[in-house]
Amino acid sequence: MLPKTLTIIVLFLFISFWSNLAFSITEDEKNNIAVYEKVADGVVNITSTAIQMDFFFNPLPTQGTGSGSIIDNKGHILTNHHVVANAQKLEVTLADGSKWPAKLIGSDPDNDLAVIKIDVPKEKLKVIPMGDSKGLRIGQKVLAIGNPFGLQRTLTTGIISSLGRTIRSDVGTEIEEIIQTDAAINPGNSGGPLLNSEGEIIGINTAIFTPSGGSVGIGFAIPVNTAKRVIPELIARGYVIYPYIGATIQSLTPEIAKFLKLKIENGAMIAQVAKGGPAEKAGLRGGNQRVQVGNIIILVGGDIVVKVDQQEVKTHEQLIRYIKEKKPGDTVLFKVHRKGNFEDVKLILGERPRRK
Repeated sequence: MLPKTLTIIVLFLFISFWSNLAFSITEDEKNNIAVYEKVADGVVNITSTAIQMDFFFNPLPTQGTGSGSIIDNKGHILTNHHVVANAQKLEVTLADGSKWPAKLIGSDPDNDLAVIKIDVPKEKLKVIPMGDSKGLRIGQKVLAIGNPFGLQRTLTTGIISSLGRTIRSDVGTEIEEIIQTDAAINPGNSGGPLLNSEGEIIGINTAIFTPSGGSVGIGFAIPVNTAKRVIPELIARGYVIYPYIGATIQSLTPEIAKFLKLKIENGAMIAQVAKGGPAEKAGLRGGNQRVQVGNIIILVGGDIVVKVDQQEVKTHEQLIRYIKEKKPGDTVLFKVHRKGNFEDVKLILGERPRRK
């Protein structure tokens, strides 16, 4: 046996070693650990199965995977539209490894968001709290948890690299106020949460920019405030109602204005109006002549919107952004440039046809 004094010394050194090891974890690392332990069980793996036809027209099941966040104790899960689009079968894997069939509750292709639902005992549901994406700062720490390449509940960390980005959804609409992050996001992370240091959802990871197929430190997340705005509609009716003017519009630039010899330089040109739509009912006029300006062909001769409700309109994006904040049934006042004169046109917004 070791002498009593030597035993005490060995015990002291052993305790000191493990104490130093414990204290070697930085405060930032402790926060990472705390957030992961708080949130990870609320992140699920989503497997979607779609049926395609092979060369001989035989049905061929194909699978895709993504991530999602449990958002309430009723089993609702927030994810991306593109994770669940066209799926004939949805399956959710929880943190304990159990697998549950899921059904699509609602989808918003314009914002690449969807809500699905599983029917499980409440004790199996770990709800992730939602934060606020307003007031985010570039340089702020963020954490992402998801299932990249099928590796479940993987944690990556980084910062907010930029704010206010715009990306294009799968259906061609522009999603604004996007959060850019350098936290590693890879295939399989889609639909998973982007978190702040309190473990609150501030974004929904949706896309990456990559020339290689893997993460190069440029990832994008939909702000959680967008999700909070559309979730009630998705759960209540299965889709989001958007206002509709019933017209195709494009920006009037100084180059186009000069070519057309106009006295104005900016605005939103009405290229086409939908038959029976709000724009046609209001008397707005679309283009009647195709001309080539530089490398683009445009429809000209229609009305040019220069103001909406007394707010100046310089681009078609400005007009779309303004209309998106309205509701079907609202009345808006357009000031349009028509054949050298300015006229006021009142338009009652309709409900945009649903996207599939």
